[in-house]
Amino acid sequence: MPNDKDLTGAAVRLVGSSVQGLSTAEVAERVAAGKTNAFVQDTSRSVWSIVRANVLTLFNGIILACFIVLFAIGRWQDALFGFSAVANAVIGSVQEYRAKRALDRLALLNAPHARVMRGGSEAEIVLDDVVLDDTLVLRAGDQVPADGVVTGARGLQVDESMLTGESDAVEKEEGGRVLSGSVVVAGEGTAVVDRVGADSFANSLAAEAKRFSLVASELRSSIDRVLKWVTWFVGPVALLVLNAQMIAQGGWAEASASGAWRDAATATIAAVVAMVPLGLVLMTSITFAVGAVKLARQQVLVQELPAVEGLARVDIICLDKTGTLTQGDIVFDAAHPLTARPGWESVLSWYGVQKDANATARSLAGHFTETPGLPLDRVPFSSARKWSAVIFDDGMWVLGGPEMVFPARDSNDPVLRQLATQAVELAATGRRTLVLAHGTPTDDETVPADAVPVVLLTFKENIRPDAAETLTYFAAQDVDVRIISGDNPQTVAAIAREVGLDAPHGFDARELPKNDNELMEVINNNVVFGRVTPNQKKRIVVALKAAGRTVAMTGDGVNDALAIKEADIGVAMNSGAAATKAVARLVLLDGKFSHLPSVVAEGRQVIANIERVSMLFLTKTAYATFLAIAFGILLLPFPFLPRQLSVTDGLTIGIPAFFLALLPNAQRYIPGFLRRSLTFAVPAGVSVTLGLASYARLAANLQIPEAEIRTGSTLILAIIGIWILVVLSRPVTRFKGLVIGAMMIGLVLVYSVPFARDFLQFTDPTLPTAILVLGTSVACIALIEIVRFVHRRVAYRDAQQALVQRASK
Repeated sequence: MPNDKDLTGAAVRLVGSSVQGLSTAEVAERVAAGKTNAFVQDTSRSVWSIVRANVLTLFNGIILACFIVLFAIGRWQDALFGFSAVANAVIGSVQEYRAKRALDRLALLNAPHARVMRGGSEAEIVLDDVVLDDTLVLRAGDQVPADGVVTGARGLQVDESMLTGESDAVEKEEGGRVLSGSVVVAGEGTAVVDRVGADSFANSLAAEAKRFSLVASELRSSIDRVLKWVTWFVGPVALLVLNAQMIAQGGWAEASASGAWRDAATATIAAVVAMVPLGLVLMTSITFAVGAVKLARQQVLVQELPAVEGLARVDIICLDKTGTLTQGDIVFDAAHPLTARPGWESVLSWYGVQKDANATARSLAGHFTETPGLPLDRVPFSSARKWSAVIFDDGMWVLGGPEMVFPARDSNDPVLRQLATQAVELAATGRRTLVLAHGTPTDDETVPADAVPVVLLTFKENIRPDAAETLTYFAAQDVDVRIISGDNPQTVAAIAREVGLDAPHGFDARELPKNDNELMEVINNNVVFGRVTPNQKKRIVVALKAAGRTVAMTGDGVNDALAIKEADIGVAMNSGAAATKAVARLVLLDGKFSHLPSVVAEGRQVIANIERVSMLFLTKTAYATFLAIAFGILLLPFPFLPRQLSVTDGLTIGIPAFFLALLPNAQRYIPGFLRRSLTFAVPAGVSVTLGLASYARLAANLQIPEAEIRTGSTLILAIIGIWILVVLSRPVTRFKGLVIGAMMIGLVLVYSVPFARDFLQFTDPTLPTAILVLGTSVACIALIEIVRFVHRRVAYRDAQQALVQRASK
């Protein structure tokens, strides 16, 4: 048997080059000159982008402007919201930075490597250690680490879709260029690096692979929409409120002359600040970040934070068999001779010891040990043709799937009939079958016309012990499953049945219809698909998305990369090709398929809790906007100081929202997050506005002092805010009860501790004020209960419609 050095020499000759690569001294010289592939680039969000997202926002700009105005006019006591905004920004930045560090450490530990020729032997190095003039050794499944010129090629095909958007593989010949970020999909070759680091496409392989798409996040897009609406309202509403406050102070001229304009400005700022849902953005960021860190502890690398939400929205998951349902450790089963032909054992031995051997070929090494001679030539494996070949002195030996090597040969040939019958019978038992055939070498990389089957080989795959349980979970969650594999469809169907899927047969992808409507019919009527090419996998995912499905795709091979990139949520095994991991949203670092239910559960927690929290924040935004408009139209003094709103908002919304956003929640995902949130928030906001406006008008008619009106208004808002918190926390668990109880105690202390009372300018309410406060609070609580009742009916209707729509798909 040849040793590693012999094999390396053979591999170099096969790609048509006798390149020795750089010497140790030459590498050191280039490293000293800075001609390395090192490029400082974060594997996740940069620190600057985190700070910018949490600090440099339009709403923080509004808050800062209001903060500066209050300080300028000497009302620093009313600028509490400024410190709250700073705290929000700091907390958000720290949480995201902690998540970033955790994910960066995982990404660094799982970074892809490059193969180079150095000193006449092949070496595997980290990407940053590639230097100018290095000779890259490229094989199927590799992602090109740096730009280079091809110096040798044998059937070398490169997928450059991640760079150019062109999905067809590009044939590379000697003298052609390969670019970092592209993927070798077939063949092998060598290339000399001519651009490294910042000068090449290699500054971030993962970012390069994903630059054409961001994970779709309903939460993120919905919140962005709300923020856009609020942006349009802030300016006009601020002018409306300012005008009302100036008129309430005696008119523009008198207020400007007397200095009462300061009170008008303070009231206007109180109205504007209340409209801004700063905490909602913060809570969403924190929830995503915490979810990503929790999944990282379970060996799930989240490459884009909103992907935490994504898998919870998936309604169909496409699985590759090898590495997902099976462990990927192919075990040789048996050899079934068909035609007497000497030398086939040594050919199988040669296949088993190649450096680019896949798991199937490697399983041959321990069973066939005869020493083969050096080959004259070879045809590398291709996902499209699904066979490879090697040429020795005695002819061309072809190894591949029986139906791919002999797709339409004479059925009268008894050997071919025996091969077909035996292959089908063995495949039906779940075994994988390959045929080794022999014939006269060809010049065009096709199976020889005179090829005869020599031996039928069978292999076994160990099914993952967690596969059946995981698929049962998805079935219980109404998530459809499709198995998409490049293997024999009947073999895949047999394995699918072993893990509990209803798959009486597998569909041969070579018979997939060209028409998209017919394709969807086939996808709907079949669970297992075999002999699927990479482009067909992508086409199936695209067809499902076009039909309105939310698709997840799992896999580990380079043939899965295109489909994983196209899916709504791509999930890769850490044992998979670098290209596949680069385009995936989630990477299962320990390769355990059983982690997916945990990802779904985390996503559901994120979606359900953010929906609950968003109703708190959006209710505040709604009533703040409606109050500003109502008091602006009625020309009434705004019934709050900014400091009073800051305290009530913190105790009824901000602090409890932090706990509610991180609680366990297994509620299933239902589309329509924003509509449902607004269905509660807008009517609830109208109810609060009606109550407070009525109270303020009645109190003004009773000539109650302004300070007492503000005290009563703050008390009403606190009571209603606590009740809304209770309503949205149902069912109230012990922990939720503790949080709500703590907030109630905080409000009592605010009203009873002398220092707090004086700072917040609270006064003891008289009997008329107390009666108005009690009556208004009861009326508003009743309205809130009605709103919640209607809202729950709407949510139930949405759930039923979602089930109907899913069933129709």
